[in-house]
Amino acid sequence: MDTIDRRLVIRLQHAGRETWAKLGDSLGLTGPAIAERVHKLQQVGVLKGFAALVSPDAVGVTVTAFIGVSMERPALRDVFLSRVAAIPEVQECHAVTGDDDFLLKVRCRSPLDLDRVVSQELKGTPGVVRARTTVVLRTTKETTFVPIPPDVG
Repeated sequence: MDTIDRRLVIRLQHAGRETWAKLGDSLGLTGPAIAERVHKLQQVGVLKGFAALVSPDAVGVTVTAFIGVSMERPALRDVFLSRVAAIPEVQECHAVTGDDDFLLKVRCRSPLDLDRVVSQELKGTPGVVRARTTVVLRTTKETTFVPIPPDVG
């Protein structure tokens, strides 16, 4: 990635729906040149895709929780990861260090829905020995932006 690519990626994170022409104007290039750069950034995996950012509250998904999951033994991790991939309420799954093996970010419609996800979906998975749930009371910062270091590329 060169300087223009870095500036383009940052700009796309802020204004992903801008036209190629408008992006080109802001970066001193033509619309077709921007389109070509975006395509190349997608091909090399810098840009994973484009999506609408949905407000969970606006669609009735009002409960956010983080769940630390501990596994009985490493051999059962693949079963767990396959199960997690199939649970739509799980937005993120991270392998972590510390007391837990995985940290999940979950969004549900209600506390009862969260109880179902934890009790049936997660704790019902072979090898799960503990699921510690922390319910979010309020979110003060949440972003999809990735900080782009100046020396990437």
